Amino acid sequence: MPHIAVTIGQGRSPEQLRTLLHEVHAAVLRSVDTRPEHVRIVLHEVPRTHWSTAGTTLAESDQKSIHPTEPADHPTEPAEFAGEREPS
Repeated sequence: MPHIAVTIGQGRSPEQLRTLLHEVHAAVLRSVDTRPEHVRIVLHEVPRTHWSTAGTTLAESDQKSIHPTEPADHPTEPAEFAGEREPS
């Protein structure tokens, strides 16, 4: 009996999770000689504040992708226009 454990950060819709479970189940059936009713899949959803890579949580990474910061030594606009934008 294959037992598959999937760990994923929280934030997916129920439909996305169901699709993931279905696709993993199908992949197991294609890959090993077993009956469909013998495949067990456990899906662990981890809060994004509890999952870290290289010292940064998924929640922090999410915030950085929403509000990216420019490196101070690589401005994206000419110096004569710096500071003329309205605050966001």
